[in-house]
Amino acid sequence: MNRSLFVTDLDGTLFNDDKTISERDLDTLARLRSRGVVVAIATGRSLYSFQKALAAMNLEKDLLPVDYLLFSTGAGILDIKQNKILRNSAISRRDVLKITTCFDQAGFDYMVHKAIPDTHFFFYKSRGHENPDFYKRIDLYRSFASPLHPESEVYASATQVLAVVPRGLVSGQLAELKSALAGYSVIHATSPLDHRSAWIEVFHPKASKSQAAAWLAARFQIPRTRVVAVGNDFNDQDLLKWAGQSFCVANTVPGLDTGVLMPVSNNAHGVSRAAGMSGLLTANS
Repeated sequence: MNRSLFVTDLDGTLFNDDKTISERDLDTLARLRSRGVVVAIATGRSLYSFQKALAAMNLEKDLLPVDYLLFSTGAGILDIKQNKILRNSAISRRDVLKITTCFDQAGFDYMVHKAIPDTHFFFYKSRGHENPDFYKRIDLYRSFASPLHPESEVYASATQVLAVVPRGLVSGQLAELKSALAGYSVIHATSPLDHRSAWIEVFHPKASKSQAAAWLAARFQIPRTRVVAVGNDFNDQDLLKWAGQSFCVANTVPGLDTGVLMPVSNNAHGVSRAAGMSGLLTANS
């Protein structure tokens, strides 16, 4: 039997709106693993944020029926059962200065996150304008956040630089940013906090959900045609385009036109529906 890889996004996909995972979806992931399917979560969350979310559910990591965590939008890959980081893509101080100069010119508020595994530590720079989502994120991680002053020494290596744009991007702005930052992985996502603001995340060129999934598939000699992905937001788009089969839950953001749009949302076991539609749970898969 050829092995397959099942990759699901977390927030807005596997997570219900209350940041829990339904018993049905947990059972589905366990059934996939029992059939020899490699199961992975691909999330924009840092390792710290992911562990914090599990703790909030009172769910032990060892009891989660998932083999691998592709965290920080694929910048890191964790073997969950062995608690071992297998892959880590970081950007240098020189890269950080280039990216922050671009964000300064655009007038963005931004954060510079320390290299894995300490990604929850960050410097931040504010323009002093109204940006509730930006300040909410600082409040959530207040003990790990430090203001970025002209005399501040940024990290020798970083996981990412994240800009928060409160009213979203204007037409053509994302293309301009990607052009200005050619050579880096530039990811656009909707804020998981206010669900309106745009997050622009810049990573090492090898950091993305699709590249992390491809690395994992190669590790197990799984062809792309036997990779199934589920998502709901723009930061899932590269993964959904790359996977052999891709599915979007019904609460997917408008404008994401990649993958089969299912009639069920994250709150209605969308991950289980995707697993069923993929054929991975059928007798001949």
